Amino acid sequence: MINLAIGGTVALLVVLGLLSSTRVRGENRNFAVAGRTLTVPLVAVLLMSQVVDSNATVGAADLAGGFGFWAGAALPLGLAASFLLMGLFVAEKVRERELYSLPEYFRQTFGRTGEILTAVLTVTSFGILMAGNLVALGHMMDHFIGVPYWAAIVFVTVAILAYTMVGGMFASVYTGLFLMGVMTVGFVGLTLWLFLGPGYAAPEGLGISDLEQLTAPAAGAAINWATLFALGFGNLVAIDLIQRVSSARTARGARRASLIAAGGTVVLCVPLAAVAVAGAGLLGDSASESPILFQLLTELVPTPIAMLVIAALLAASLTTVSGILLATSSIVVGTVIDTRKLRLTALQASRWAMVPVAAIGVVVALRVNHTGILLTLTFDLLCATIVVPFLLSLWTRLVSTRALVISAVLGLGVRLGFFVFTPTIYGVDNTLVYFPNEVITTSVDGWTTFLAAAVSLVVYVAVAATDTRSTTRKDMSSPAVDEPAADREVEVPARA
Repeated sequence: MINLAIGGTVALLVVLGLLSSTRVRGENRNFAVAGRTLTVPLVAVLLMSQVVDSNATVGAADLAGGFGFWAGAALPLGLAASFLLMGLFVAEKVRERELYSLPEYFRQTFGRTGEILTAVLTVTSFGILMAGNLVALGHMMDHFIGVPYWAAIVFVTVAILAYTMVGGMFASVYTGLFLMGVMTVGFVGLTLWLFLGPGYAAPEGLGISDLEQLTAPAAGAAINWATLFALGFGNLVAIDLIQRVSSARTARGARRASLIAAGGTVVLCVPLAAVAVAGAGLLGDSASESPILFQLLTELVPTPIAMLVIAALLAASLTTVSGILLATSSIVVGTVIDTRKLRLTALQASRWAMVPVAAIGVVVALRVNHTGILLTLTFDLLCATIVVPFLLSLWTRLVSTRALVISAVLGLGVRLGFFVFTPTIYGVDNTLVYFPNEVITTSVDGWTTFLAAAVSLVVYVAVAATDTRSTTRKDMSSPAVDEPAADREVEVPARA
């Protein structure tokens, strides 16, 4: 039955994605931002599907089962905080600019240098995030239907490419609606089963009331707060989040959708941390053998509920990877590729640019076999580089290309320096890049997230405040000024 849920979900999402191709109508505007026609409920669904993936569910459950409720809850709470901040301070301003991508904002504000720098940082970091979802998908198909891990990753990547290349943002809308419907029923059913069936009982030190997880460094407090911080602020510059906010029909609608998504993320995902903690007690010593949520669904949860949850997890990761491919391809086309030299339309270039991005994600997924940590690491790197310039340029007159470059380089240098010399990443062994040493220990894990962000903030403010060659903002009165060069080539004749 579980095999049927997995196969049926993949097939249905591919069909929905292919059907959405009729909405594109050969226009890159429809492909990239759904023609900027989406209503508040649709944008809210898109935003939630941007974060409610296997990183924030399977990864959060593993962290909760291993380190405590608050370690797992920090992921969805951090993502919900980012939606709250987006709705209160960012969404309306972003939507008013009618952007196609985040680097486009940096081009308008900081010039070509800012655009290229942001493009490199965001595409690289979101390649890591995409890999995290591919890892979860590989584990899922390996655990439930016996498909080898590497083969599962290649298979789902090809399936995602198939429907995203034809449907674009409308494919994300169609699959997102399916995802949220199934996820709501499945996650609520899973939570009710636990509390009304076996009952909630947490191992000592891991429960909801064990607040030392938030106050004592020895219990992981620094790591948990760093997770909240990295996700809360880092997700504000998520390339797929910016693109989905830009798809809203109005600026006010983008704001309302962000606030709705904040509440929905808390309601749907935070209870999973409680389920995982209780599940660790129910499973006993076997809880560490594979993703704890998968073990619960296989061994204890009633089959109908398990099928719904698995279908939801699968759809969530597929939708997230689809959104990342769409956003990164828009960046590559708008920043790197000259469609005139290649004799391609913007739409054709956007579609084909997804292929190498997907290939990078597959390579990383085969190298780093973990989910939740890759999510946090993605936004950690963004907090150390472009979050501060983005927020301060949006709300203050501190706009300086020199400050952007220096603060991003130093912030990234500090974060990567500690990363490669620290034996753990958010409490998990650093198996990616670690140089053994006796100077930096696990005690700095978590604190380095705040340190790198602080370096970025102090350096940016100091340089921008003294830079006499600060960037002059462009006149934003005409949307045509903001469109990527690739789109101007296609759409100017139609307006002429």
